[in-house]
Amino acid sequence: MAKTKVNIPAISQIKNELLSRKILPVYFFLGEDSYSIEAGSALVEETVKPMIESDFDRETFYGEDKNLSDILNFASAFPFGSGKKLIILKEFEKIKDKKQLTSYVNSPQSLTVLVIINNGAVSNLDAEPYKSLIEKKYIFEGKELKGENLVEWLTENVKLKGKVLTSENARLLIDIVGENREMLEAQLEKIFVFLNDSKEITLDSIKSLSTSLKEYNIFDLQNAIGKKDKTLTLKVAYNMLDKGAEPTYIIHMLTRYFTGLSRVNELTAKKIPDQAAARIVGTHPFYYKDHLRARKIFTDSNLYRIVQSLLKADLSVKTTSSDNKTIITILLSEIVQ
Repeated sequence: MAKTKVNIPAISQIKNELLSRKILPVYFFLGEDSYSIEAGSALVEETVKPMIESDFDRETFYGEDKNLSDILNFASAFPFGSGKKLIILKEFEKIKDKKQLTSYVNSPQSLTVLVIINNGAVSNLDAEPYKSLIEKKYIFEGKELKGENLVEWLTENVKLKGKVLTSENARLLIDIVGENREMLEAQLEKIFVFLNDSKEITLDSIKSLSTSLKEYNIFDLQNAIGKKDKTLTLKVAYNMLDKGAEPTYIIHMLTRYFTGLSRVNELTAKKIPDQAAARIVGTHPFYYKDHLRARKIFTDSNLYRIVQSLLKADLSVKTTSSDNKTIITILLSEIVQ
């Protein structure tokens, strides 16, 4: 019989309960999204902080540095003060005998708040201590935001800072920066400083910030490729790599770019308005004119060859120890040949 998939609640769901001071004795956070895990841990800590009366009642441990039984004994003891005790256990995935947590989960110390962070997913949620954590409703997942959910998060984040960001420009910013929320927040902080008293984050402000920081973005790379300018293409790509862009991100965005490029002739023949066509091919309306120009340069046979090069580069990044800059150099040279 197939196992029933467990639907673990998102970490974001703890916010309302914490605001009403409904504090659980155990919070087990797991998942791939480090942003929401860190945010959830910080929210619990901020909520419990006023209830801690002694510095000895707030400790952080790491899985590889401490025996779990010692941590649980400390969690079971009464606080030094008369308030709460907060324990944060990070890197739970590195602990060997995880089942020790089961008995504590089933009978936790009421005056202790134990926050446990497990980086990544858990392969078997039917095993202990996860089974008990699920039954007690102490487990929460850090779920990565994708697509329109990420766009909504970004626009709301900007709104809370008293600024305005349209959904269209939010998608543009995500395309430039990537889907990592920590990176998006860091870029927003730069934009807020750049905007000064201006309220709206516009296309021009996003482009101007990159220029002022002497940073190129994925649209600059696509524009250089669209002109088959090899020197500029490599210059932009090297700048992006030096500024921290991952080769997988560059390959992914170029795959999306050429996939969209392959549809341009079809959309033009159907007389689809540029605004709508831009959305279909996955670009900002401002950059669609570059797609139209590039499609005149890249033939169908070119596009087929480029797709093969992108696939080969993706496999090289994931399966070989080749230098990232070398892989991207070979890829771009093949694209603009």
